[in-house]
Amino acid sequence: MIQVPQYVAELLELLHRAGYQAAVVGGCVRDSLLGRTPKDWDVCTDALPEQIKSVMEAYPVLETGIRHGTVTVLSHGQGVEITTYRTEGPYSDGRRPDSVRFVRSLEEDLSRRDFTVNAMAWDGKLTDPFGGQGDLERGIIRCVGDPAARLGEDALRILRALRFAARYGFAIEENTGRALLACRELLGRIAPERVFSELKGILMGQGVGEILVEYAPVFAVILPEAAPCIGFDQRNPAHHLDVWSHIAEAVSLAPREQTVRLALLLHDIGKPEKFFMGEDGKGHFYGHPQVSRRLAETILTRLRCDNQTREQVLTLVEHHDDDFPETKKGIRRLLKTYGPDTLEKLIAVHRADILAHEKTWAARKIGNVDRAEGMLRDILAEPRPCFAVQQLDIRGEDLIALGMEPGKALGEMLHTLLDAVIEERVENEKQALTALCRSLLRGEKSDT
Repeated sequence: MIQVPQYVAELLELLHRAGYQAAVVGGCVRDSLLGRTPKDWDVCTDALPEQIKSVMEAYPVLETGIRHGTVTVLSHGQGVEITTYRTEGPYSDGRRPDSVRFVRSLEEDLSRRDFTVNAMAWDGKLTDPFGGQGDLERGIIRCVGDPAARLGEDALRILRALRFAARYGFAIEENTGRALLACRELLGRIAPERVFSELKGILMGQGVGEILVEYAPVFAVILPEAAPCIGFDQRNPAHHLDVWSHIAEAVSLAPREQTVRLALLLHDIGKPEKFFMGEDGKGHFYGHPQVSRRLAETILTRLRCDNQTREQVLTLVEHHDDDFPETKKGIRRLLKTYGPDTLEKLIAVHRADILAHEKTWAARKIGNVDRAEGMLRDILAEPRPCFAVQQLDIRGEDLIALGMEPGKALGEMLHTLLDAVIEERVENEKQALTALCRSLLRGEKSDT
């Protein structure tokens, strides 16, 4: 039994009273059957768009996709998309149908949908002509009808299939999987921002590691800079996996935080370029974090990543191989450089990267991360932690009162005082900071 929320049930009831068929459809049915709370509720009906508008005259109605039979009805502050049953014409751009034709049959409407788990409807009973409920129970993603035809209509479905499989930890049905690989070059038709949106969804899934490895050729299309990593033997006893498999393992071991997982996806893509065999008979990759950062910047710019995320990911990639200091002074210096959010993420990147190495090697190295994380936690738990100028117990106006002029020198003095606090040469207390500032100013005057 699917529990349809009241704000949606009201709209279904209005359509039913007016003599039309109406049912909730797609993702909300899928998630409800999985015991999850749907984010959105979509409705399909045999009513035409103008008829829907007439039935919903008491509600605000937005013509969000009326050309394709969709209007959005605002019910109790929630937007509900209501779409007329339809079939679709050719997809000449590999993304959207050139035309749609309205139909009277729910089953015909469901036959145009991408995957069986999304081709179910509920109107008090389940309509499931393609076995979606059984695929949910078996944990399978399978295309409706001919997989190559479905993916050829809309190449973004290739990544959607991977996202659903990763999200739920499902397997991809054999014929569908073959079609994903065979049709992968069609992804070149898709707008970069749409590719990036699906990629982020894949990375956040519980089954991401298996998907990255099994469908590596698909990722080589959307991330060509990373393609050399696939199957690249690291020839180093610290690594039991090739570069791409190591990346996949690290991503899967990381917390489900978007920036952290993006950084781990890209952290080692510079390794093939920097590989050389040392005199010790081992493979080495000195300087690969800087190359990885350069390649990551190219990828993230092409995928239209927002500036804030891009810069944080690039920082994590560039510094993923740095050792952490072994003192609180050192951790405070890192806090000054990165801030707590980025430093916490850098620790998460380090941890996942190390754990994706050979187990004995990882066991020797993980202690450095554990210590850094413990010291960071202790510092942030202090009553008055100090690692930023804003946390000093002295302000710019206090320095002006001591005779300093506003400007660059004043800012430099604040940072000098902060460094003294971080190095534990002075307490973060106004009187002590004022005395140090006076001493520094006298020293400057005596030097001139």
